[in-house]
Amino acid sequence: MSDRCMKSVPVSLNNPSIEKNQDLCADCGHCLAVCSEEIGVARQWADKSADAFSCIHCGQCAAVCPERAIRGKSHWREVVRAINDPQKIVVFSTAPSVRVGLGECFGGRPGDFVEGRMVSALRELGADYVLDVAFSADLTIMEEGTEFLRRFLTGSHPLPQFTSCCPAWVKYVETFHPERIGCLSSAKSPISMQGALIKTYFAREQGIDPGRIVNVAVAPCTAKKFEISREELCSSGIYQGIPGLMDNDYVLTTRELAEWITESGIEFYGLDPSSFDSLMGEGSGAGVIFGNTGGVMEAALRMAYSVVSGKEPMDLLLKYRPVRGLDQVKETVVSLGGRDVRAAVIYGTRAAEQLIETGNIDSYDFVEVMTCPGGCISGGGQPDNGVLPVPDRLRMERIKSLYRADEQRMVRSSLDNREIKRLYERFLGEPMGELAQTLLHTCYHSRKGGK
Repeated sequence: MSDRCMKSVPVSLNNPSIEKNQDLCADCGHCLAVCSEEIGVARQWADKSADAFSCIHCGQCAAVCPERAIRGKSHWREVVRAINDPQKIVVFSTAPSVRVGLGECFGGRPGDFVEGRMVSALRELGADYVLDVAFSADLTIMEEGTEFLRRFLTGSHPLPQFTSCCPAWVKYVETFHPERIGCLSSAKSPISMQGALIKTYFAREQGIDPGRIVNVAVAPCTAKKFEISREELCSSGIYQGIPGLMDNDYVLTTRELAEWITESGIEFYGLDPSSFDSLMGEGSGAGVIFGNTGGVMEAALRMAYSVVSGKEPMDLLLKYRPVRGLDQVKETVVSLGGRDVRAAVIYGTRAAEQLIETGNIDSYDFVEVMTCPGGCISGGGQPDNGVLPVPDRLRMERIKSLYRADEQRMVRSSLDNREIKRLYERFLGEPMGELAQTLLHTCYHSRKGGK
């Protein structure tokens, strides 16, 4: 860019998450508006607060583009090549929000919960294993929740603790507020934890050479394509002494998966539902609601309450209304061990920026931030159901669908996930222990100046 007068969002050729066909661009300004008003990146550039236009890869510009000039980069054909390679074992892991968006691509109702058909479709496409990221969402709660309790009860690290599940938010902090990096939880996102464990624990339990495994995450999020490319997310290779082994190999968005299913001639709603594979295939209700704004906070509060009190989560925490819904900033106070935890739930990095600018962010102990409207259910890789801008009523249908799935689960708290307990007993040891730190935690660095 030669100046700061933009009509549309610039997308560099080496952007790992999104691409732009300038010939299709009508300079309508929708992408620039969302990037400025909801995400805040374009605003930083226009205000000359940033040295360079630093995309955080959320894909919301693609989500509002009526011309489809901006879209997520597609990698499903590379995955097909891996499936066709007899030397490769292809493992898919699916994020919660995919199962409440995918059906819309095939004429389903908004929020239709299509978990079983999604699993069957992946098997039809050639998956060797299909696993559930809700499993590693539970694991994230064990690690991130333990980290928060240590910070909160001992004052060992800066507060507030920021959630780190959203890679666009993490990059926003690294780029525009590197002084706040210490507030980010060191816990990897569920997808990153999943990838590290598939190439270590899962490979060991299944007797598979980790070098043969191709990890494919299916997510609602274009920023996950950036996340898996981070140099530090190769802990499975470091742990096993395998140079160049990354924890995850590909990310497919919901839209990409739908395109692949369509081109393969699969009649999605004609499929009989099937189940995830058993190992790393069981997630609690708390893990499922990770896709909703407030879901990570609600899951963490369920866990923290049980750890501190030694009791099952209160009924209140199994349907914790203060953190639910589409208000952009929500706040609550929960008593843990006689001390009040002040928590905030935010979506939209511009809204988080405003709290940072005013200093109000420091009035909280624990802050969940998701970049996309309503959380991952509206990620940049989700379908729009033919309506732009995506209406809140559609978002609410997806949100309600995940909450219904939570209510229907026998296990509602991450602490009670039997597979998670077995994982710690057989492999990890304890939350925040030495091996957990090696495989499930990471560090972040300043990107100020466009680095």
